[in-house]
Amino acid sequence: MEFNVQAAMAAGVAFHTHHVVAVFQMRKAKKDSQKSLPFSPCAIRSSSKNSGTIAININGAMPHVGHAAVSKPPLINANMILRPLPSRVLCLFFFAILPLFPRKSTKNVGSDDGSFWDFAEKSRYITEKHYFCKKYYRMKNCYKVAGHKFAIVLPDGEQVTEVLKPYEPFLMECDDDDCLFSVELKEEWPDTSDKEKITMSCEGLLFLRFDFYEWQGKWLVEVAPTYEAPVACSFITDKAFKKAVFQTAISLRFALDITAKFMFAMSTACLNTIRVHSSVTVKDGKGYLFFGKSGTGKSTHSQLWINNIEGCELLNDDNPVLRVEDNGEVRVYGSPWSGKTPCYRNLDFPAGAIVDLHQAKENRIRTLSIVEAYAVLYVSFSGFRFIKEAADGFFATCEKILGKVPCYSLDCLPNAEAAWLCYKTVSQ
Repeated sequence: MEFNVQAAMAAGVAFHTHHVVAVFQMRKAKKDSQKSLPFSPCAIRSSSKNSGTIAININGAMPHVGHAAVSKPPLINANMILRPLPSRVLCLFFFAILPLFPRKSTKNVGSDDGSFWDFAEKSRYITEKHYFCKKYYRMKNCYKVAGHKFAIVLPDGEQVTEVLKPYEPFLMECDDDDCLFSVELKEEWPDTSDKEKITMSCEGLLFLRFDFYEWQGKWLVEVAPTYEAPVACSFITDKAFKKAVFQTAISLRFALDITAKFMFAMSTACLNTIRVHSSVTVKDGKGYLFFGKSGTGKSTHSQLWINNIEGCELLNDDNPVLRVEDNGEVRVYGSPWSGKTPCYRNLDFPAGAIVDLHQAKENRIRTLSIVEAYAVLYVSFSGFRFIKEAADGFFATCEKILGKVPCYSLDCLPNAEAAWLCYKTVSQ
């Protein structure tokens, strides 16, 4: 039996389009009847001039391969009963024979040079991705927030692309040597039943609950959306906070943000950096941070500035980053974590002031003492405070920030007068 190489290779191209269906049109030697199967966007048909040849036409959106005519009798003849084979079997067959033939193209795969091998290797990726569901492709992206680099590793796919949109403004070229840490989604979670509980952290019944454990020389953290809710996600990190793996039972976005924020806080604890719970409004080239308990009105007050004071803009509405630069200047950075407000800006400004907000029946503002200001800042950043090295880093950074940035307490109503009172006081 003679193997028709050109026909097999062209058929390999055909079977690796995004929607694989096959059409074989065969013509018997003496009759004009045809046997066909649905196969789009290409068709294999018998030649009108030579009943023993197969002509392959590839059209539609696929790269142009052209018409291939074969003068010798084909491997498939009219006496065979054609049945649609399972696409996986056909795909395996055609790609199993590809290594038998040398590549003529010396260009890199993905160069779009139109060569058969270039398209065939692209198609191999598409096939494995869409037809062999148990094989996962990992996507690694690197980001820089407040001058600190980290990596996120997730399975490739449309859902993941949507989840990573807030991180896009911070995307950069990957370099593992420069990354402080990495976070990766883990499909298979280990048995952690022998974990040892260290502590639990929760601000109240309606706030996130963090359960901290030690497990096989690593930290295990389980997170629930409220105090009484079941665990929604878990992550495991080495004690140097260089690599974390996480899983989720509810939301990939929720689990990724929780893990990335925590790893960022711990990895930068000794690098003059803290991630704070605050809303930041920029005016005249300076960032003004509004602190306060959840529900106090941080976002509302920022919006009052923007709506009533010309030239104001929002930098971040939930988790900006404060960093003390090498020259001692304190700057506030945008981040991929902005709560319910989609404000993901890769910008930074000198910190103008910190304002602790309190709801009240009248508007009044006063300057905080160092001790009062320290208490405000202390409850506004996240991290493992019971780890001595990290705690020392957090406290040292707070001390440097409070030595440079003035702090105020604002009792206020949700009105324009409160915004003007605050602005006139802190911008002096």
